[in-house]
This record gives sequence, structure tokens and C-alpha cells, in this order.
Amino acid sequence: MTARDVLASLEPLLPELEALYRDLHAHPELSFAEHRTAAALARRLTGYEVRTGVGGTGVLGVLRNGPGPTVMLRADIDALPVEEQTGLDYASTVRAPDTEGNEVPVMHACGHDMHATWLSGAATLLAASRHTWGGTLLVAFQPGEEAGDGATAMVRDGVFDVAGRPDVVLGQHLVPGGAGWVLTRPGVIMAATDALRIVLHGRGGHGARPESTVDPVVLAASIVLRLQTIVSREIAATESAVVTVGSLHAGTAHNVIPDRAVLEVSVRAFDETVRRKVVAAIGRIVHGESAAAGVSRPPEITRISGFGVTVNDEATNTRLTGAFRGYFGGERVLEAPLVTGSEDFGEFGRAAAAPSVFWLVGGMDTAAVRQAVAAGRFEQDIPSNHSPLFAPVLHPTLRTGVETLVVAALEFLSVPDAIVAR
Repeated sequence: MTARDVLASLEPLLPELEALYRDLHAHPELSFAEHRTAAALARRLTGYEVRTGVGGTGVLGVLRNGPGPTVMLRADIDALPVEEQTGLDYASTVRAPDTEGNEVPVMHACGHDMHATWLSGAATLLAASRHTWGGTLLVAFQPGEEAGDGATAMVRDGVFDVAGRPDVVLGQHLVPGGAGWVLTRPGVIMAATDALRIVLHGRGGHGARPESTVDPVVLAASIVLRLQTIVSREIAATESAVVTVGSLHAGTAHNVIPDRAVLEVSVRAFDETVRRKVVAAIGRIVHGESAAAGVSRPPEITRISGFGVTVNDEATNTRLTGAFRGYFGGERVLEAPLVTGSEDFGEFGRAAAAPSVFWLVGGMDTAAVRQAVAAGRFEQDIPSNHSPLFAPVLHPTLRTGVETLVVAALEFLSVPDAIVAR
């Protein structure tokens, strides 16, 4: 039997998967708080040895099916502190406490609800067709991807102790490309990232007497502007990096100069040398501007999270791309661009010392995507991941993501001898 034979059972499963997706979308949970999500996904792993609470709220399904390779399929399951504005009838209205106890809106604005649904569907089909393949299948629903350490948490918690280290690790991500598109890329596909929290200490006082203070708001403004020169003046034109100040908090009243300001900064780079250079430059600028402002207490810079560069094993990616083209046809399998977004998926492959491949699946109306690209308005007209407007079209997005996982898994799982002999 081929992947096409196995996937013949997908059609009657789609209504059930659509209901699962809508439920997950309407009930998002933040990183390491995915208790309801994890329970719903664990219940669906019929025929698997199931471990819950892996890495906090992760779920691992193990299906041992005789001798053969060990293949790991991974999906992330956490949501973001974003207020949904899609207008969908299953839109999230959830609010929940963040890590600092603040109540925030919660939304699946990055597609992790779709990732989880895809993997649940693939797990169901692969379990039902176990007579067609041999080996061991690991199905990992990972928490805390947005927090930056969900994969590492699962590794530390012994995700590979249950059934051994995988021979290959496979994963995918929903992107704002055309629904039904599958995008692969050898080598580097996603950037490394560092998230930094910077606390600037000033000296507070009355807004009418700034001369008696060291104003951390002015200091923060100087730092924000100066950080933008790192890429334009310190990184070569042949290299690339992104420095974003995504959060700046200072003060409580118009007539009070506060005694501190807090910034959160995101760094993206495709090269580890460039990554280290950018982070070092941020430290130099923050300390230098603080000294120039005359602060009495030096700034504090802490690392919130970080991801390494996501790198696809070239030989494995080539093999997988060929399998996708054989199933979908060449017109639907495209080369992925370099993505400045980041992922902790690569931590599984690094920890297992196994080749890994991460690919992208489009989820937006294809005609709208083509029209936006042709008009030079893709960035303006097509909501991206992390947007409050981000919402994939359900079909064929749902079908395509299940198909890719099944095709990928069967490409690396072995064919049992009994079938070969027929």
C-alpha cells in the first residue's frame, strides 16, 4: 500500500478533525498552561502508549510496530496573548493570566491549533494502517513553543527515554501562503532569535523639575533609536538581522518622571556569528547610553528566551521533497523562502543527533494570495502569523497538513517484509 491508499480514509475523518480544530481555536491556552488542549489531544491517541505531562504539559504518543526506524512527528500546541479580531463564529474570547499574573486575551494567532489537528489526524490514520509499515512512531504534542523552551523541556523530561532516540524528526508550520501549497527548503529555513528584557534605572521625580531627575523615558527613547543602527551600520549588506523593540513600559502619570523603564527586544539572525554580534552590540549600546545619561545604577539585561537557527538536513529534505512532489505534483510543492520567524523544533533533532526537516504549509485563500502578490500588497493584505486577523481557510488547509505528515512518515518508516513478499 502507498500513502495514497492510507490517505483514502482521510475524507470521512475530516468532519471530526474540523470539529477538533474549531474547538482548539475557540479554547486557546498560553505556553505551559495547555491543560485542556493536552487532555483533548491525548484522548485521541487510540492505540498508542500515551505519556502526558512531558515537559510540563506535553503529550507523547508511542506506537511500536515491529522492527524498523523510529520516526518522530511533532506539533506545537500553545497560543499567544493576542486579542482575536477575525470575526469567526468560533473566534476566541478567552482571557487568562500570563506569567506575571496579568489577565490577557488569548488567541491561536500562529496556527498551533491547526498544527495539533494535523498531527492528530495523521496519528489516527497511521495507527489504522499499521499493517502497511514497520518501525516505531513517536507523536509529540509540544507545549511552550512561543515561550522558547518547550522542546528543551520535553527533552529534559525524557521524551526519548520511552522509545529511544528517533532516526528522523519531522515537523511543519502553517504560513500565509496559498492553501494547499507545500514549501520546503534545504539547509537554513528559519532564523535564530533572542528575546531580551532590559531594565533601565533612572531617578524619579516631579515632571516639572526634570533637572532633579535622571529620566529613564528619555534614556529608553535614545536606546530604541540607537538600536536601529545595529543592522544598518554594523551588519554587512551581505548578512541579515532584525532588531525589534516590541515592548516599552515606563511611568504611571503625566506629571511624574518614573525611576525605571523596561524594554523587551527581539533579535533575529540566520547566522550564529551575526547573532552574537547583534546581541553584543545591544549590550554595548544599552550600557553606553545609560552611562551617558548619568545613571547611578547600571542597566539589567536578561535573556527571556532563545531559539537556534532551524536547519534542515539537506539529504533528508531532498528525499522528502521528492516524496511530496510524487504525491501532490510539482505545481503545489514550492521552494520556501528564508523565514525570519523562529522555532524551537530543531532542539529535538539536535538532542537526538538525528536529521530533522521542517517544512511549511500554506493556509490562505490562494486567489487572494496571488492577487496580493501581483499587486505588491502581500504584506498589507494577507494577515501574517501573530496577527489578530490570522485565520486559515479550513479547506484544503486541513487536508493538506494531514497529507504531508502521513506522506513524510511513510517515506521513512519501513515496509514490513510480509508486504514486500506479496
